[in-house]
Amino acid sequence: MRMEPEGRGPVRYGPPLPEPGLPVLPELSAVLAGAAGRAHAEPPGGSPALLDAASGYWARRSLPVERGQVVAAPGAAPLLLALTAALGGGDVLLPRPCPAWWAPQVRLLGRSVYHVPTPAECGGVPDPYALLETVRRIRAEGGTPRLLVLSVADDPTATVPPPELLHEAVEAATDEGLHVVSDETWRDTLHRPHDTVLIGPAEMDPERVTVLTDLSGAFLPPGWPAAVARFPAGARGAALRARTLDVLTALGACVAAPVGAAASYALGEPDEVTDRLARATRLHARVAAAAQRAVLAAGALARPPRAGRHLYVDLGPLRPALAARGVADAQDLEDFLGERLAMPAPGGHRFGDELGALRVRLSTGPLLGSTRQERMASLTAPDALELPHVEQALDMLGSAFDDLRAAAQRMRRDA
Repeated sequence: MRMEPEGRGPVRYGPPLPEPGLPVLPELSAVLAGAAGRAHAEPPGGSPALLDAASGYWARRSLPVERGQVVAAPGAAPLLLALTAALGGGDVLLPRPCPAWWAPQVRLLGRSVYHVPTPAECGGVPDPYALLETVRRIRAEGGTPRLLVLSVADDPTATVPPPELLHEAVEAATDEGLHVVSDETWRDTLHRPHDTVLIGPAEMDPERVTVLTDLSGAFLPPGWPAAVARFPAGARGAALRARTLDVLTALGACVAAPVGAAASYALGEPDEVTDRLARATRLHARVAAAAQRAVLAAGALARPPRAGRHLYVDLGPLRPALAARGVADAQDLEDFLGERLAMPAPGGHRFGDELGALRVRLSTGPLLGSTRQERMASLTAPDALELPHVEQALDMLGSAFDDLRAAAQRMRRDA
């Protein structure tokens, strides 16, 4: 297996969260600039203002929480690293596929990672029966399963698991003594919020679930790293929070004061923030649906995107046409589509999928335009799909897949 493709870094790392592709909200920039003169650093774990803002954010989502149950960090990756370290030794279970940044944090601690298959209808959560079988196998081999990380609005698959399936997975995990971390980074980017039921694991088992949210999913630009975690109430949750805070302190992982001010403002959800989020979500949903139509028309596979700024595509049905172009695995596919589309197309192997599976994650951000003016036009247009630059980007996407479909049809006729 190739571990260091040229110019991309080792396969076991990256890529980051999908970019929003939109200019920073002016009100957020003003808050950040207004706090730029602060000489002091945010305390480890976050300032009282940031923790209170996070508490209010969760309370509005039916997850009441006290300031003493919340921790902030400069991004989700160091927060997950600290939380995993705080849980002590043991093995970590992740769904397959999963966000690319989960496994590296676990492996940095020398922990074993076990990927569990997801059900056919969605990603983000493990199949409950496969989860139980994996736990049994780990213990039979002398391991100690300790933690399950899952997602209620998934990167990379852009799906939302049905509540009953999520409940079965959480119940299986907690019955086996696993702590559950629920990554809810994309929960506020549901494409059809009135038609999609999203219930978090913390509502199902409050004593064994920690909620983690990277604010770059919905509220902040990726270059302003901030994430928050909500720990369970009670003595066990307090002890886990204290140990997590110890690790963050030892790492010097503090939120920058200007970013903390912007995060506090955004988590307060003033009208301008919620309005921008709603408009951006509608835009990404519209573009993602158009991208999925292009993919399906070419004979590839993709589940309907339900959240986020991305689409997970399976080009397995087009394998013969890809093989004729020298594409044999996900790394080849990443290189091939990245060049053809002139945009990132990270292969499924970066998300824990098998290298031989021809899957990629496509992001909608690059389809919104290449200049600030084009991106703002995409955000404000009554129908962004009618804008020339968006139409051109989608045409380029469709033509790349259409060429593969035509090649596959020719190969079938000639066979």
